[in-house]
Amino acid sequence: MRGAGVLLITVLRFAFYVALHVLVVSKLVLFDLGWCFFYLGFLLFLPISTPIVVQLLLGFVLGFTMDLFYDTGGVHAAAAVLLTYLRPWVLRLLTPRDGYDATDSVNIHQMGWQWFMVYLSLLVVLHHTAFFLLELGSLRSIGLTLGKIVVSSLFTGLTLLIVQLVFFPSRRRGR
Repeated sequence: MRGAGVLLITVLRFAFYVALHVLVVSKLVLFDLGWCFFYLGFLLFLPISTPIVVQLLLGFVLGFTMDLFYDTGGVHAAAAVLLTYLRPWVLRLLTPRDGYDATDSVNIHQMGWQWFMVYLSLLVVLHHTAFFLLELGSLRSIGLTLGKIVVSSLFTGLTLLIVQLVFFPSRRRGR
């Protein structure tokens, strides 16, 4: 029963992030330069103990879903798979002195501001860099592309920070 419950919650979270992104967040654009990739919250906030193969599969499915909605030819899928590939490395880089508990999740309240901001910043910037460079396809407009990377990373990071502060519990359950 526990496995089925986790699967159901994961499917519902996936549907929530995709629906909210497609129906609401994708319409928000800053200065025709910055886009919010809200759907990345699904991948970034997966439990720390999620196996890498599952993360890669979820990254591909989520990215492919976005590619279907936006007709982007695999750019979302490639960038999302890169994010899920690099996530365990970033988690290892940021491992606390006592290590992670099996029940730990990516939560600003559990891990602290500094840990969360480094984690979020690294992965969002890496994702956006890959996405916009793949979208551009060359280095002709590199200045504009760098502007898109910076503004979109700030927009996405701020949005996901707000999601963490509002919707994620401030204390571990059972303690």
